[in-house]
Amino acid sequence: MMTRRVFAGSLPLASLAAASAPGIRSIEVFPVRYPVNGYFKFFTKPERQTAFVKVTCEDGTFGWGQSVPLPTWSYETLESVTTALRGYLAPALIGKNPTDLAGAHAVMNKAIAPSFSTGMPIAKAGIDLALHDIAGKLAGKSLPELWGRKPLPKVVLSWTVNTKSIAEAETVLAEGRQRGYQHFNIKVAPDPKFDVELARAVRRFAPHCFLWADANGGYDTDTALTVIPKLKDAGVNVLEQPVAANRLSGFAAAKRQGALPIILDEGVVSVTDLEEFHKLGLLDGVAMKPARTAGLFDARRQVEYLEQNKLMFLGSGLTDPDVALAAALALYAAYGLKYPAALNGLQYLAGSFLKSPFQLKGGALRTPTGPGLGVEVDEEKVRKAAHD
Repeated sequence: MMTRRVFAGSLPLASLAAASAPGIRSIEVFPVRYPVNGYFKFFTKPERQTAFVKVTCEDGTFGWGQSVPLPTWSYETLESVTTALRGYLAPALIGKNPTDLAGAHAVMNKAIAPSFSTGMPIAKAGIDLALHDIAGKLAGKSLPELWGRKPLPKVVLSWTVNTKSIAEAETVLAEGRQRGYQHFNIKVAPDPKFDVELARAVRRFAPHCFLWADANGGYDTDTALTVIPKLKDAGVNVLEQPVAANRLSGFAAAKRQGALPIILDEGVVSVTDLEEFHKLGLLDGVAMKPARTAGLFDARRQVEYLEQNKLMFLGSGLTDPDVALAAALALYAAYGLKYPAALNGLQYLAGSFLKSPFQLKGGALRTPTGPGLGVEVDEEKVRKAAHD
């Protein structure tokens, strides 16, 4: 039975949307690059492109956000994100109340309309995070506190194994263990034979780990239905996105098969998508990504829907660095994430634009506790590195 959507956790933030809040004075966008370490299927260059977003209010209060486009994963590019932010979203928000998150998203969705789902969600996420940062700073609270939730003190991470051979996988697994990771996620598809061998190798290496396989839509339906039971037998705990996002019948078939929990990712952009896909019997849970959901505003509603309907809530990302990583940690900690989070920014990216970069300890990251997103951006470094 599906539960009616009642997002009680949203009320503390909504109460901040007061007429006395300072209006938005300016929105600046800073495209930057992070060096990339190692092979990852979605990186075609030795750099990871992102855009920092600084929103400044009339009283000088400011917040930082970050858009993390990955064109080999979804359609948004650094150029399209920068243009959307500067040319469409920022002008529409000048003068608006920065604490009115619902109003801000309504404005952004009017400036860039949806197609099947939210339009340009990765671009919009950059502004959403900055507005959350401002709301927390104005209230003097961290985001979990602002939401009325007691967060986990740390978020346990999962190490990504994305290799082309079993020998290479063994090296990557050893590196992850050396850095303190106890849990692993693997990239699978389109080769089911290799995928099963890889799952077996990881399960031998870590008999008690949470083993999460992600196909990124890389199987056709027949192949998915054949390989899913084999992945289960090889020790996989859940399978994410077995078929392409628009192959709804394929998800339905995999869900009916019941061999593994079926987790959706790419196709679930808004809570409306989630509710519809759930009604259609397509999923057992969702791998959350604040970047994919246009930020934290809708991501929270999706997590609450998952909670209310007893669906699996997994934490993922788009190889998020710095501010985007802080937002994911705040969300996952606030909602008591039960499974290791596939946040691999520290695994694949070098460098940081934070004054105090994140430090991995025992395969986990501490939840930021400062006001807003709880991290301090080195603005001078961002401005020097920014390019157009």
